[in-house]
Amino acid sequence: MKTGRGTSASVLTCELRRELRPHRRLRPGKIPAPSPVSRSVNELREAEVVVIGAGQAGLSSAYHLRRTGFEPDRDFVVLDHSPAPGGAWQFRWPSLTYGKVHGMHALPGMELTDADPARPSAEVIGAYFDRYERAFGLRVRRPVDVLAVRQDDGGRLSVETSAGTWSTRALINATGTWDRPFWPRYPGQETFLGRQLHTAQYAGPEEFAGKRVVVVGGGASGTQHLLELAPYAAATTWVTRRPPVFREGPFDQEAGREAVARVEERVRRGLPPRSVVSVTGLPLNDAVRQGLADGVLDRQPMFERITPDGVEWSDGRRVAADVILWATGFRAALDHLTPLRLREPGGGIRVEGTRAVADPRVHLVGYGPSASTVGANRAGRSAVRDIRRLLSEEQPVAA
Repeated sequence: MKTGRGTSASVLTCELRRELRPHRRLRPGKIPAPSPVSRSVNELREAEVVVIGAGQAGLSSAYHLRRTGFEPDRDFVVLDHSPAPGGAWQFRWPSLTYGKVHGMHALPGMELTDADPARPSAEVIGAYFDRYERAFGLRVRRPVDVLAVRQDDGGRLSVETSAGTWSTRALINATGTWDRPFWPRYPGQETFLGRQLHTAQYAGPEEFAGKRVVVVGGGASGTQHLLELAPYAAATTWVTRRPPVFREGPFDQEAGREAVARVEERVRRGLPPRSVVSVTGLPLNDAVRQGLADGVLDRQPMFERITPDGVEWSDGRRVAADVILWATGFRAALDHLTPLRLREPGGGIRVEGTRAVADPRVHLVGYGPSASTVGANRAGRSAVRDIRRLLSEEQPVAA
């Protein structure tokens, strides 16, 4: 995206939003099976449970629903806005091979075996999720966009979608974060004459050949981008708000419990969840060690402003740039839940386990402490257990 010197901030925001529309590209040769979904937005269906999202969290939840006696398309339905199986993985850049993926945990009931580490993770995990959906007959409906979830007059939840409306007694929200990339705002951003893009738009390092690239962000994506770009770009500069913390050794169960506890504490207080890296640190593998030794991962503090031809720090130092790559993470995609008024004054949704404190019919799986692949598996089981208890009660849930 290129912007002129006089482009207003509002115009820049509009252009950023256009570029950030979800990339619904299919893997080569992959045509999704037709979904038996009516396109009438006025059609009303009923289900005991509606699952929104078919990534790791959604499929785990659907598996546990089926395992405990719920039948798909009768007792529960899984709605997914993506064009094919794979969750957010199907949109990852081709150079992110399966061997570079950190901590992908198998779905419950089916191991991911014999995966080629040199194959793009989008292909490996997309094919795995496809096999999983078929093996357990989960009957995911796609593409279906969930527009809003509201309280209806009968004490149930009304799930309004592009394929009609479902009335349900319980909701499992597993929409992840990929659809809400976070773009920070800095003075002068709208004057930059080069290209700005987010990790969500990154397609690989080749398009940056001969370019001067500033990578913003201290997470795993930022370091992956830098290591990939170094052989192609004319120059790279890495800037982060906080100094990166690299983690030596394996991420054992004790460290995992500590990280989960820190995230849980925030969501219990109704604060937005922090990023995974902020509590776990960056894994110090051989590639990262080499990047540190070569100076590729030479971190600079955050710049103060963006200029038409680069970035500038408060001490007057400047770096010229053709591209600013924002590896600044994502936020939970929860806008469709706005009518339920679940958010706390702190900006997050207060959660106990997976249950929204403000409405026990709503469970957030893949949110906060369950945002990891292994966490999503456990959270799916926990959510289904609580929902079974809720549905077995005779008294309806109060509005």
